[in-house]
Amino acid sequence: MPVDVRLPNILRPAAGGQTTVEAVGATVGEVFDDLIRQHPSLREQLLTSDGEIHRHLNIFLNDDDIRYLGKLGAKVGETDTLTLMPAVAGG
Repeated sequence: MPVDVRLPNILRPAAGGQTTVEAVGATVGEVFDDLIRQHPSLREQLLTSDGEIHRHLNIFLNDDDIRYLGKLGAKVGETDTLTLMPAVAGG
């Protein structure tokens, strides 16, 4: 089941300039695996060497933060959208 993954400007060059990429999987982790299979240079921008989501990356499944849905284990459906957003800090 394909899921739309929306990429921020900073990640688009690693995905051939695309704003949205389709990836398949039943969980966020499986979708990330497929996304990285399609665009290997995204791996180090999305995941730490331990396979965890980078702290500077916020991920929303539709409108919900995946940190509260099971992180990489969060279930996804074919009509869902994952939105990747870099964390913003400042003062």
